[in-house]
Amino acid sequence: MPSGEDNGALRNFKLNESTFLASLMPKKEIAADRFVEAHPEYDGRGVVIAIFDSGVDPAAAGLRVTSEGKPKVLDVIDCTGSGDIDTSTIVKADDNGCIRGTSGNSLVVNSSWKNPSGEWHVGCKLVYELFTSTLTDRLKKERKKKWDEKNQEAVAEAVKQLDEFDKKHAKVDDTILKRKREDLQSRVDFLRKQADSYDDKGPIIDAVVWHDGEVWRAALDTQGLEDESGCGKLADFVPLTNYRIERKYGIFSKLDACTVVLNIYNEGNVLSIVTDSSPHGTHVAGITSAYHPKEPLLNGVAPGAQLISCKIGDSRLGSMETGTGLVRALIAAVEHKCDLINMSYGEPTLLPDYGRFVDLVNEVVNKHRLIFISSAGNNGPALSTVGAPGGTTSSIIGVGAYVSPAMAAGAHNLVEAPPEGLEYTWSSRGPTVDGDLGVCISAAGGAMAPVPTWTLQHRMFMNGTSMSSPCACGGVALLVSAMKAEGVPVSPYSVREALENTSVPVGDSPEDKFLLDRAPTSRGIYLREADSCQRSTEWTVKVEPKFHDDASNLDELVPFEECVKLQSTGEAVVRAPEYLLLTHNGHLHGAVLSSEFLSPSQKPQAVKNRPPIIVFQGLSFVPGHIERKFVEVPIGATWVEVTVKTFGFTTARRFFIDSVQISPLQRPIKWETVATFTSPSSKSFAFAVEGGRTMELAIAQFWSSGVGSHDTTSVDFEIAFHGININKDEIILDGSEAPVRIDAGALLSLENLAPAAVLNKVRIPYRPVDAKLSTLPAERDKLPSGKQILALLLTYKFKFEEGAEIKPHIPLLNNRIYDNKFESQFYIIRYKQGKKMFFLPEIQTMCPPWHDNVQYLEKMKQLVLFIEKNLTRRPYRYLLICYIFTDDRAKEAFYVGPPAKDKLPKQRGTITVDVRLLVYLQGISAGSVLVGAISYGKLAFGVNNEGKNPEKNPVSYSISYVVPPVQFDEDKGKGSSSSCTKSVEEQLEEEVRDAKIRVLSGLKQSTDERSDWKKLSISLKSEYPKYTPLLAKILEALVSENNVEDKIRHYEEIIGAADEVIGSIDTDELAKYFSVKSDLEDEGAEKMKKKMETTRDQLAEALYQKGLALAEIETVKGEKVVDKEDAKAATDSSVKSDLFEENFKELKKWVDVRSSRYGTSLLYVRDVKSGLELH
Repeated sequence: MPSGEDNGALRNFKLNESTFLASLMPKKEIAADRFVEAHPEYDGRGVVIAIFDSGVDPAAAGLRVTSEGKPKVLDVIDCTGSGDIDTSTIVKADDNGCIRGTSGNSLVVNSSWKNPSGEWHVGCKLVYELFTSTLTDRLKKERKKKWDEKNQEAVAEAVKQLDEFDKKHAKVDDTILKRKREDLQSRVDFLRKQADSYDDKGPIIDAVVWHDGEVWRAALDTQGLEDESGCGKLADFVPLTNYRIERKYGIFSKLDACTVVLNIYNEGNVLSIVTDSSPHGTHVAGITSAYHPKEPLLNGVAPGAQLISCKIGDSRLGSMETGTGLVRALIAAVEHKCDLINMSYGEPTLLPDYGRFVDLVNEVVNKHRLIFISSAGNNGPALSTVGAPGGTTSSIIGVGAYVSPAMAAGAHNLVEAPPEGLEYTWSSRGPTVDGDLGVCISAAGGAMAPVPTWTLQHRMFMNGTSMSSPCACGGVALLVSAMKAEGVPVSPYSVREALENTSVPVGDSPEDKFLLDRAPTSRGIYLREADSCQRSTEWTVKVEPKFHDDASNLDELVPFEECVKLQSTGEAVVRAPEYLLLTHNGHLHGAVLSSEFLSPSQKPQAVKNRPPIIVFQGLSFVPGHIERKFVEVPIGATWVEVTVKTFGFTTARRFFIDSVQISPLQRPIKWETVATFTSPSSKSFAFAVEGGRTMELAIAQFWSSGVGSHDTTSVDFEIAFHGININKDEIILDGSEAPVRIDAGALLSLENLAPAAVLNKVRIPYRPVDAKLSTLPAERDKLPSGKQILALLLTYKFKFEEGAEIKPHIPLLNNRIYDNKFESQFYIIRYKQGKKMFFLPEIQTMCPPWHDNVQYLEKMKQLVLFIEKNLTRRPYRYLLICYIFTDDRAKEAFYVGPPAKDKLPKQRGTITVDVRLLVYLQGISAGSVLVGAISYGKLAFGVNNEGKNPEKNPVSYSISYVVPPVQFDEDKGKGSSSSCTKSVEEQLEEEVRDAKIRVLSGLKQSTDERSDWKKLSISLKSEYPKYTPLLAKILEALVSENNVEDKIRHYEEIIGAADEVIGSIDTDELAKYFSVKSDLEDEGAEKMKKKMETTRDQLAEALYQKGLALAEIETVKGEKVVDKEDAKAATDSSVKSDLFEENFKELKKWVDVRSSRYGTSLLYVRDVKSGLELH
């Protein structure tokens, strides 16, 4: 801790203008400034760095040229495919030089563009899909402002017209005048209402691709982003080719100021529109190598280096990385012969140093000799919090984040800076769970660096290991630049060795070395659990040299011999031989760990008292100080309650509190919170733990909290362990009537048993309806080894009768990126094409796993997909029966039963609880699984609503209920008056009829089967002309038909089929039936009710589809569809009957037209018609 004299010296710390500017782009912290000053020609020249990130803006400040005047950014690639547009549609220009885009817009082609073939590839995309959420929000706000102005003008004009009409017609008796006034009033109401429902989905941009005889070129029509009228902006766009060819870029419009790069693939059939998915990537690139000739203090670390931008942050996923993007980025880095890779991305992983991406990284580093540098993560301060891949992969240099006093005073603008540099509080710490160090080095973790132009500023301050990684990468680029210039061979391993051997220890690095008794294949010895730290152990360690993959057997591997000296920093604890002779195949040596020489703070503390509570008092904190307490969690504990008390200071203090446990074959059990304390104050926290394993509780005062005050923070904290142990970690109600018995016990102290359960989701399994293997285009998806990546396209189909929020889920693949053996996990959800529908019940989900091994993909052709859907009503059931364990060794039992009517019998000596999980099973098929959570305990400090909500309880378990088949009707098949009257011949005829309809339904509307379907439908209609189920199936088939050339004829066919369905139904009889309440206790009445409800649904569906088809015809023709007979008889067009309106009124008789199933789209069309009808 700093002394008072140190603090006094610190208060005199001052920045001048130059040191302030230098602190904004830290280089002194890694001695890069002195290196470049001594060797200005080694400023990164000759070095190419691949930036794996959210994308780099080549127009950003400092990223246009190098210190030599060479292009800074050599290539800009969207590895994710989030900006891809399908441009396989080919059109030709008409006599006026116009082409039709896929959006339907007419596009004017610039006559100066060369296109020898005359073929134009066209496609389109919603522009908001290309922008970040921040940019989209800004554009929406600005566009909404302009829209409001125009809408207010329209409202004022509509009110004026209505007012003039009322003045002109004081009394309105005539039918035509009444309709006109109603229309004027509707127009006013509609214009006023539409402001409430305003939703800016964004403009559509059309894309055009062509070959000019030399290269492929592309242009965009950004008219939708311009506040101008006209026939498009395509001809004004300066055509672009692939960035690496000409290194040119453009912008969409002055409004967005967003830089756009275009790359063309697959012979013009795919256009990649490259935009960044966040400012993060540009910021990282600027730290690495920005060059400002007029502001050298703001230069990046290696201003002479050149960059390759590899966008791995998918715009569709809020800038999250995907397996596809990561693999394509590695391919691009090797293809461009990069020297270094910087990746400031990562996340937790189950298995360190494992997975498809790790395998490919090893190949890139070992065979192609690229130096890979990555961020260690921002999940500190607890140990073993490093993320993948930076902190968990042996071939990657993981970087932690460091803050210097100059950075604190300048970049962070603190009133007072810390007396010395230290690791940021949130910076992840090693080791990995398998014993690797995790964090290799640390570098400056904050900077004021360039950001994209769409942010409307030159630079921005960010901090994190995302910033320390490019700082380190820039430093390594300086070394590589010098090594190349001096003719020194560059090896990833020699560079890493130099970094590790010359780096200076960070002041707050934990000196307590915790070495896990893991399997012999681990990368290190990590003693963490209590029993391992109480005895001496012997280990066999293998030291193995690493050679690049192309090393010569005879010239390099065979003659390799090195005499290696082993030295321990703690000889009393770790003893090893002094020397060994190392050969190519490695060498084994012994090691003895003497745990008795470990200090008490290096050993987990046992909790022996009952109830199990451990107290730490009188701890003192200053900014950046970390206290780590390792406690052996008692067996039987399932959660812990921590109470933190603070006192002795003036200004508020911010603390990071982390808990970590390591358990085999699962991700570290981590809990974390950030809390602000005043003096005096007390706060309590609860989180889950695993009994029998060491828990680290790390409490850290944030590095900049309290720096302006010189009070020491005093902290007491208490750790109380609780536990209710049960005999089942997961409850599965299998759909039978049998309940599940749960045995519960409290092994540590007196606890309150208060079971509470909730089922809130339904999980439905689906098998693929189609599985296709395909080879991906070699331009982006061929590995450096020459292997071609393959895609397995799995197609799943499912339906929902009502709108729903769904989550596709494949347990084998999901939630694993870096420790997964497959690359792509991206779901593609498609609806029926060509249907302007707000409710789309039939959905296709496609999941394309990628790999270069066809055998791996063949095994996944029947991969099960789960669709999770939230239940419309969450069936919480709080159990009012509560039991208090009177003995800390007592056991009690209760039952969890499925939804049933019968009460469970009480048993002597047990608590019998009938957990009534009331669920709403409407629309859920048998075999589906309802899932939720169940909890058993109550917290001691009185939060969590007495433990009633299991989802908010610190410890909850999975509960699921398999939906059983529909209950068997005992009376079914016994016969009734209606069923007995049918003869065998009649029943056989019905079976034959239904079989024919099934055959008709099985025929696809493809080119091959279309004629067969048509012939069979005509035949069946002649045979069963008034059979409503047949006519409804024909209508359904017509509606599902895609890729129709003659749209008007197609919609007329739908109208005809709908009329046939409507004509086959006796609507008077149907209305009469529903006007009388039926006696459902009678079996015949129940069957009749089901039949009538089915008929009503078929009628409503026919009216609905007819209404949609009428609206589509009116849109295509541009005129109202009227009844032909009325049109012939009428002399005044105003008396023609509006078929859409008549159809809509008929639909209102049978259903709620405002429901999501039937009315939303028709109501919209009707509102539009009412405002335009009299124009």
